[in-house]
Amino acid sequence: MDFPTILVLATFISGLIWGLDRLLLAPKRLAAAEGSEGEEREERLKEPLAVEYARSFFPIILIVLLLRSFVVEPFRIPSGSMMPTLLVGDFILVNKFAYGLRLPVSHTKVLDLGEPQRGDAVVFRYPENPSVDYIKRVVGVPGDEVAYINKTLFINGEPASQQPAGTYIGDGANAAMNGAAIRREDLLGVEHDILIVTERPDRNFKFTVPEGEYFVMGDNRDNSRDSRFWGTVPEANLVGKAFMIWMNWDGNGPMADWIEWNRIGDRIH
Repeated sequence: MDFPTILVLATFISGLIWGLDRLLLAPKRLAAAEGSEGEEREERLKEPLAVEYARSFFPIILIVLLLRSFVVEPFRIPSGSMMPTLLVGDFILVNKFAYGLRLPVSHTKVLDLGEPQRGDAVVFRYPENPSVDYIKRVVGVPGDEVAYINKTLFINGEPASQQPAGTYIGDGANAAMNGAAIRREDLLGVEHDILIVTERPDRNFKFTVPEGEYFVMGDNRDNSRDSRFWGTVPEANLVGKAFMIWMNWDGNGPMADWIEWNRIGDRIH
């Protein structure tokens, strides 16, 4: 049972208990307390413990459910597939209404508010296991011809230019990519950094994105399992658009380096 399902059930059960008490039990307690005074009256009016908990927690759980389902949801980055944009240990916030409002649990879209654009860093339910959330960058939208040749991305025959931007040096879990080339990629107007390991073999391909699907790739181009391996992301699997890093906690290496304070609050491009 995943967390959204738990939230929905907790909201329903606590709301049901509180509502039934207000409608059925509270009037009986009030009638029983008529004519009594002092401690006796307080005792007869006292709510059952389950009702007291339900009344206290229902508004909080409901607010969390609404915020998490329709506004913003936190995620943690467990791998380095989006380096150097996102590092292992980054905690990110995802805009849940960027691509439309969806009901929790069923994921049914109830309001269409937009579509992913090339260059968006998107969170989605992994097509081969929808219980797992992935984050990648959209490089191809429906109808695009996407090609990757000699470590260069082509969209509809037009190359996404790359400019050298140094050599990657990281700490902790991110040190695994030390020495990789950083390149500033211009994805037809959307600029972001990618990592290239020049000595690794290319996985060249050419593919036309079907309607209702999106082609996604990791910014760590030579260390990412993405649409090159398992195919496109259906529109129905979209969760939202990543927009900010709110915390970084690596937990590897010296304790003093576990948190990268300078990453907190960074916008995701």
